Amino acid sequence: MAVTSYRRRWTLDDRAESVWHSLPVDIPADCPGLLVTLTVPPGEGTVIDIGCEGAAGWRGWSGGARRTFAITPTAATPGYVAGDLEPGTWWVVIGLHRLPLEGAELIVEAVTGPVDAVPGLAEYADATAAIAVPPRPPRRTLPAAPGLKWVAGDFHAHSLHSDGSTPIANLAALGVAAGLDVLAITDHNTVAHHLELPGLSKQFGIGLIPGQEVTTESGHANAFGDIGVIDFRRPASTWVSEVANRGGLLSINHPLGGDCSWRQPLPEHPPLAEVWHSSWLDHRWGGPIAWWQAWGMTSTTPIGGSDWHNPTSITPPGTPTTWIAVDASAEGPDELPLAVLEGLSAGRTAISACYTAPILLRTGNEFVVLDAPNTVLISPDGTRRPIRTSHQTVPAIPGPHILVTHTGQFLSICT
Repeated sequence: MAVTSYRRRWTLDDRAESVWHSLPVDIPADCPGLLVTLTVPPGEGTVIDIGCEGAAGWRGWSGGARRTFAITPTAATPGYVAGDLEPGTWWVVIGLHRLPLEGAELIVEAVTGPVDAVPGLAEYADATAAIAVPPRPPRRTLPAAPGLKWVAGDFHAHSLHSDGSTPIANLAALGVAAGLDVLAITDHNTVAHHLELPGLSKQFGIGLIPGQEVTTESGHANAFGDIGVIDFRRPASTWVSEVANRGGLLSINHPLGGDCSWRQPLPEHPPLAEVWHSSWLDHRWGGPIAWWQAWGMTSTTPIGGSDWHNPTSITPPGTPTTWIAVDASAEGPDELPLAVLEGLSAGRTAISACYTAPILLRTGNEFVVLDAPNTVLISPDGTRRPIRTSHQTVPAIPGPHILVTHTGQFLSICT
């Protein structure tokens, strides 16, 4: 067993140099495990993130949710990838997310050798085993263009693999109970959770889409697809092409989300944007739609996300609900995730406040408005058309459309 310890005061000058700092740890050949502990002084004003980069690549991230983690050849703390510890220089990565004016003295201790108990692993397994498959609400049958069908999804949720409070099994159960067909699991700066998704998809009967929330202090973006880790430390201007080259899709997250608002320069815009986020509480406020218009309404496909973390989150999974028009032949949790990513790539989405809420859908040459009598349909050129009944069709023209109440409350958007 060998111990590598770092103790120093980190200051605002360090943070100005870089938010992220890497501390080297030597991993010998045939190393049976690595246990890392971060000690942060008590008191407000200090928020420190922690993660790990192996000699052969990224192994995981806790953000500020954990103070200790372990990696062994057969097991790892949630958020980290188990597997052989390749010999060479590894790095404990710390993020100076928040520091007080006087700085903070941090202690990082890395122990190489046998790990008696992997932190967080037993609790995760026990919580997973206790979750049963819930009943699914009646499916909502929606009209679609020939060869397509609408499926319900949520593109933003977190588990114990980052700063969520429950295992992925609970997210799957919540998604099923909300009527969702697919749910993207988007833990911060890690893909460790991807290994669980196929098995849980089959168990719960919901397509769990592999995702990751590429997280920085200047904005967050979801990368969808089983494409490996996107390095959050690289300039955001590289993310769009890197995700696309790997066969994934990138979305700007909660662009008006308080201190998590998008502030990164992007010469090339990604194909998706989380226009409808759970933090949009007052649907009479036009900020998200105005941002979408300014960002590029016709070139950016809108999606929605609950950003669920724990039972105290603003909204449950499926609030809002994103509807995706997918190949009608795609069935079951094995086929739907890929079909949904193809539907997103083609720009076929609609968003409603929840699974049962009023909805605006494009069905080829027509729009269908459901459960929204006495509302107004707004075209891209600003033309307004009254909707009088609970099931009304109107001729469709190209471009995104918006459904509002007579008082201007936003009900649904559709590409």
